[in-house]
Amino acid sequence: MFLFLGLGNPGPKYLFTRHNVGFRFIDRLSRTLKIPLYKAGYHSFWGGGKVNGIDVILAKPMTYMNNSGLAAAALVRHFGVDLSSMLVVYDDLDLSLGTLRLRPQGGSGGHNGMKSIIYHLQTEKFPRMRIGIGRPQGEGQDVVSYVLEEFSPAEEEVLESVLTIAAQAAETFLAEGIEATMNKFNNLPK
Repeated sequence: MFLFLGLGNPGPKYLFTRHNVGFRFIDRLSRTLKIPLYKAGYHSFWGGGKVNGIDVILAKPMTYMNNSGLAAAALVRHFGVDLSSMLVVYDDLDLSLGTLRLRPQGGSGGHNGMKSIIYHLQTEKFPRMRIGIGRPQGEGQDVVSYVLEEFSPAEEEVLESVLTIAAQAAETFLAEGIEATMNKFNNLPK
């Protein structure tokens, strides 16, 4: 059983914001793997299916970013997911737009959604994929307002490309595990 958990905020107000890259990833993966999202439960909007005989759950927490751990814990507990088979996908200010990085474990990096997941699971030992959104460029621009802004049209083009690559990385994670996925995707040029 594999779980792909994309972080974001529910509701149309947040749909295309930088902080919703994880939700956008899940939507892309849903189309790629042909696993529709149509169920509500476990603090999430989710769907399940099989990919090459492997059970896969795709989920978007409906708890708002800062309480993502409620959904992660409920899904892991209900489906009996081994944490090494859960991939959490989220936005990262410290990576430039067009970059993605996978890690087998680690801290929150200051990301509130990850802080919540680590708190509720009581461990940092689970794979994650960070998708770069870059830092605000304007003088004194507030980080909170930046992550809640929508991407510009030019940024959207870059994001669409990186989401395609991220979906390919997810399929590699399913087939070959985190180490092979890191080796293939962490050093791709932007």
